Amino acid sequence: MKSRTRTKIIFRFSFLLIFSCTQKKTDFTDKEVFRYNEHSNITSLDPAFAKDQRNIWAVNQLYNGLVELDDSLHVKPSIAKSWTISEDGKNYQFTLRSDVYFHKHMLFGKDSTRKVNANDFEYSFNRLLDKKVASPGGWVLQNVESFKAENDSTFSMQLKQPFPPFLGLLAMKYCSVVSKEAVDYFRNSFRANPIGTGPFQFKLWVENTKLVLRKNPLYFEKDTDGKQLPYLEAVAVTFLPDKQSEFLQFIQGNIDFMKSLDASYKDDILNTDGTLKEKYASKIIMQTGAYLNTEYLGIYLDGEEQVPTKSKLIRQAINYGFDRQKMIKFLRNGIGTPATSGFIPNGLPSFNNQKGYSFQPAKAKALVAQYKQETGNKNPQITITTNSNYLDLCEFIQRELQKIGLDTKVDVIPPSTLRQGKASGKLPIFRASWIADYPDAENYLSLFYSKNFTPNGPNYTHFKNETFDELYEQSIKEVSVDKRYMLYQKMDSIIIEEAPIIPLYYDEVIRFRQKNVKGLGINPIDLLDLRRVKKK
Repeated sequence: MKSRTRTKIIFRFSFLLIFSCTQKKTDFTDKEVFRYNEHSNITSLDPAFAKDQRNIWAVNQLYNGLVELDDSLHVKPSIAKSWTISEDGKNYQFTLRSDVYFHKHMLFGKDSTRKVNANDFEYSFNRLLDKKVASPGGWVLQNVESFKAENDSTFSMQLKQPFPPFLGLLAMKYCSVVSKEAVDYFRNSFRANPIGTGPFQFKLWVENTKLVLRKNPLYFEKDTDGKQLPYLEAVAVTFLPDKQSEFLQFIQGNIDFMKSLDASYKDDILNTDGTLKEKYASKIIMQTGAYLNTEYLGIYLDGEEQVPTKSKLIRQAINYGFDRQKMIKFLRNGIGTPATSGFIPNGLPSFNNQKGYSFQPAKAKALVAQYKQETGNKNPQITITTNSNYLDLCEFIQRELQKIGLDTKVDVIPPSTLRQGKASGKLPIFRASWIADYPDAENYLSLFYSKNFTPNGPNYTHFKNETFDELYEQSIKEVSVDKRYMLYQKMDSIIIEEAPIIPLYYDEVIRFRQKNVKGLGINPIDLLDLRRVKKK
């Protein structure tokens, strides 16, 4: 009871902060404030450090880049109103809007603002590459030969080689425009004093307690009726780490939105078929959609020869040996799609629902028996390493594999140890997931390119296949979308056949919102966009 009382106090105090820290007038109501909780404290409001979803969501309200993605993952204009690409796919020229202003701010004792110009993008991209800044997003520009402001309204970029997904990369929040004056003025404290161009501007951040943003009166975007965006007057973010407490606050109507699904309350809110329980169906709205995240078990292929998973027979047996449909229904309450079509998730346009692995226990048993006969190993043993969050899934797989003749153990270690073991090749089988950095299947297939062996890249399995490498190198130079998709699908077929991974499921975005919240969309990269949100 003390914990619940403390939670209520935090929320009441947080709400009061919004109004006590507003400008001279407070002529808006609770219905114009969007409230959500972030389990992990935001670490920075600087777009150069927008690596995690917690930071990306906040940064997305504060900043804009040259381009953005809509909810269907199509590239759309943002500060760049148009662009041209040369025939060889190397040269990009962006024409900027002339009505974009940095947030009003106090620098050197003056309340000021100014228009954004191409020099601001030149500065922002140079800053992204600056080793002194040490941004984790510098890799976004690794294929860029040069960039420069041709004049105030024209910004050009030259690539080292064609890379068709490049515009999608520029939509990442790393590539947002920042004010040089603001960065120079605040220096190391810019992370907590953000000045961008986004629909909301910074008001207050009490770390681990509260973040408050206010409507940007100078924002350049309008809706189809010509009304200025955003509709909301403020955004309030709290940082309750306990997901059960967050759930209670949401059910009580103290927050407007709740992301994802947690084991602590999933059986209370959802039926096993993934629908809302009757007691909540009339009170809240659930949204689900494809998410660019594939959950899988990875297999390290450079291990010792006697390790059973060095054999394709065992890798394929594991893939055939458990029921993904059953796993999703009973362990995830129907949230997610069984990964029976390869590694590329179904939220991407290049997904073609090709035939992967289904539950075929007889075939799995036959493969294990063939392995035993060929190797003389009468009792093959495997160990799946995971963290506690996915223990139920791995124990389900363990029980299923025991039935096909594989002696299976599950080892539970902390997430940080799992990451280190996966990167260093110390784990024969490891649980992992891959969430797309940008909306193109190349992002997934790069995990199996031999030149990307860890620690130099994301190839944690150390998979190597000459045909795959040739197709990959063709694909990153192919300008034709249709031809590139065909190459992607051929590569995915090789991954299915060689089985360096065991795909588990394609994740889904799941959002819960109060019934009075309108205009909150959903997208496969799970980006929170509040520009068109209203509260009735």
